[in-house]
Formats: sequence, C-alpha cells, structure tokens
Amino acid sequence: MKLYLYGTDNRYAAEQTLLTLFPGEKPEYPAGGPAGERCEIRVREGEKYAVCTAKLVWKGGVYRGSARAELAKMADRDSAAHYNNRIIKLAFYRAALASGVPEPVWGCLTGVRPAKLMTGYLRAGLSPRAAKGRFEREYFVSPERAGLCLDAALYSERESARLRPRDVCLYVGIPFCPTRCAYCSFVSQSVEKSMKLVPGFLEALWKDIAATGEAVRAAGLRPAALYMGGGTPTTLSAAQLDELCSRLEGAFDLSALREYTVEAGRPDTISRGKLETLRAHGVRRVSVNPQTMSDSVLEAIGRRHTARDILDALALVRETGGFDVNMDLIAGLPTDTPEGFAETLTRVLALEPENVTVHTLAMKRGSTLTISGGERPPAEAVGKMLADALARLPAAGYEPYYLYRQKYMSGGFENVGWTKPGHESPYNICIMEELTSIISMGAGGSSKLVAPGKIKRFFAPKYPLEYINKIEDIQKGKERITEFYGL
Repeated sequence: MKLYLYGTDNRYAAEQTLLTLFPGEKPEYPAGGPAGERCEIRVREGEKYAVCTAKLVWKGGVYRGSARAELAKMADRDSAAHYNNRIIKLAFYRAALASGVPEPVWGCLTGVRPAKLMTGYLRAGLSPRAAKGRFEREYFVSPERAGLCLDAALYSERESARLRPRDVCLYVGIPFCPTRCAYCSFVSQSVEKSMKLVPGFLEALWKDIAATGEAVRAAGLRPAALYMGGGTPTTLSAAQLDELCSRLEGAFDLSALREYTVEAGRPDTISRGKLETLRAHGVRRVSVNPQTMSDSVLEAIGRRHTARDILDALALVRETGGFDVNMDLIAGLPTDTPEGFAETLTRVLALEPENVTVHTLAMKRGSTLTISGGERPPAEAVGKMLADALARLPAAGYEPYYLYRQKYMSGGFENVGWTKPGHESPYNICIMEELTSIISMGAGGSSKLVAPGKIKRFFAPKYPLEYINKIEDIQKGKERITEFYGL
C-alpha cells in the first residue's frame, strides 16, 4: 500500500499499523502527489492538541479516521514520541475499521511487549480491574487479550519484587539442530551437515564463557537464572554437555540460581545419559517441544520424529526425575486444522507438563516456509486454535505468565507461556518484561543490559564459523558489561 506522510516522518507507526491490519500489503513511499490505493497521514499542531488524520483510499472507497493528543502531555522527547506513535496508529486504525477491515483482537496495539503497558498502569496506582478496563478502552483490545496482559503483568510485578539490584540472567546459545524446521529462522546449523564445526565452536565458547564470567564478577553481578537455548543444546553429546556445565560452574557463582533451564526441544536428541548429566549439574527445567502431536504435520514442517518419540522422550525425562517440563505448541502450522490442534492440546494436557507455551506461527524471513511460499491455515482457523487453548488451559490449572507478539504472525495474534502456579520461568519473565540484564554467550547471542532509564544491546556473530573466527573480538567486547555498570 502507498503511504503518504505529511507533518511527520514517523514511518514506523504507519508501517506497524499497516502490517497488523493489512498483512498482505507492503509499504511504499512514492514520489509525487497521492494516487491509487493509499493512506494519507497528516499530523498538525494546534494551540492545545496535536491532531492526526488518516485518509484511506481502498477498494473503491474513501475512509477517514482521526486522533489527537494534548500538547501538554508531549513536553519531553520520549512523551512526544509516544503520543505521536499513538495518534498515527489510532487514526490509521479508525480509517481501516471504517473500510470494513475486521477488528483485531489486539485492537490498535502493536509492539512486542504489550504486558509492559499493563504493568505501567499498575505501577501508576490503578487496581488490576481498573488497569484492565483502561487497557481495553485505550487500545480497543478484546477482554480476553487484556486479561492475558493483566495476568502476565501481575507475574512480572511478583518477579520484579524478588530481584535484587545486581541480579542478572545468563543465556548460552548452542546453534545446532538435528535438522532445520520449515518455519524456523533461528541461526542454527544442521549437525548432520556441520558436525565438524562443533569442536571448534565449543573451544570458542569456552573462551566466551571465561571472559563473560570475569566481567560479571568484576561488576559484582549475581546470576539469578541460566537458560541454555539455541538451536537445540541437547544436540551436543553427554560428555560435551558435561564440560559445558562444568565450564559455567567454574566461571560463575551459580549458588543463587532460581532457574536453570536447558532446551531439550527435539525428542530425537534426548537420552538418559544426557538427562542424568544435566540433572547432576543442577538443571531443573527442560523443554520437550512437540509443536504438534500430528505425524503428518511433523512431516510437513521437516521434523524427523513422530508423536510416539515425543511420548517416549517425556517418559525418559520423568523417569530420570527432578525436572520441570515445558512443552511448546504452534498454532497455524502447515496442513494443521483447528480439530488437529485441539487433538494435540488434548494429548499434551494429558501429559501434565508444568509449562505449556502456545506460539502462533510467524512467517519469518529466511525460513524455508517463507521462501517456498508454503500454504498455512488462514487467520480464522488460527484464531479458533488459540481460542481453544485460551479456554482449556485455565480449566486444566494453568495460568498465563508471560506473552509477546512478533512481526508477520498469523492473524496478528500472540505467543503465551502458561504455567502451573509456582512453576513459572523467571528467565522468560525477565527477558520479556525487561526486568534485568540478559547476558549472552554463544553464536547469535543477544545481550541486553538493563538499568533504570537505560538499555544497551550488543550481539555476537550469528553463524558458528563466523563466531569461531571472531572469538577474540567477542572476548574483548565483554568489557562493555563493566563499562555499563560504571566500573
């Protein structure tokens, strides 16, 4: 769709709304006067208000929307940016709804972390009920989604109260998987094609861990959670996992950990020896991620295991003992249906994992599914899948404790982590709600340093070979941790 901006250069707000309401459209900014199907966005300031108007020319009709904000509330740079975003999104949203576009369950809300807005209302002194009502009114969010945000915000506030000023979370990224799933855009190498990279990657990782541990100790930081993801960490052998955990124990004081998670997401990577190794090192939470319990859907997404393998892997985890279990599901996978998703959910609930994470398929750039243009269930079908989960998980004793949204997500929906009370993942809450620093090691690791009023990000190289070749620079880059904390 052609976008014309007048009185503002805020393309981000316009594009986010376009992406949400017209997911098949790409933004264009043509030169010259307005022509064709388009949205004209104008922002002007009067004596008291900043006003945005949107004129949408779409499928033979002309539709208009407007929104305004008091100039008194836009006195500083951050406030001005916030309200400028808001009035552009609202004006465009109202014009789109006037054209007959279905009202999204998330209303005019865009962005990754909607629960942070709810947390802001709670910290401003609103009661949970009042905060939920205001959230629904200001962003036109459905009561069900506002309820999810409220529950996540309450978990966030409880976790925030537990954190000490120097608490941080650690992340270790292992960028290898047995095979690459069709929907995946994570930076991961298929071990069957790149086994020769694993030893060199681990030698580089040992150096990364040592440098990170030194910086964390120098800054006086205390690891509160350690999360090992990827990729699939259990692609490594039991001996390699043993050395990895030992290296982490040598580099960091892990005595205050409240969570130690390892993603054992692929059942074809799980063995008794690996599980016993992880348990011996204090790991207390693992992921066994089916995504679906349908063999035909598993085949469609490129997984080389069956639903039976998932059951066997989970039985092995339970026999080993000592682990909370998370199981990931994805709504909207190719060839899946609402009935098929409901059957998957029934089978997973019967297994009684401590956590169930319900993702919505996101069409990520770089994934095989996006590149090949493979078919997937329509947004209406995905909505039915999520509605089923939203009804049945609370009935089975689970509570929503964190959530986030992504670009290019089917139907503009969300990802939600559900937990049995007392089994939530502090790491997931901290990273989604930006409660404390996340310090990463490994290829593709994204570190986010968080302190009152400031956030700083830095990234490790994405690909294993690049990571190996640049390990000296990565080690030196850990100095940014002590610099951030003023040392």
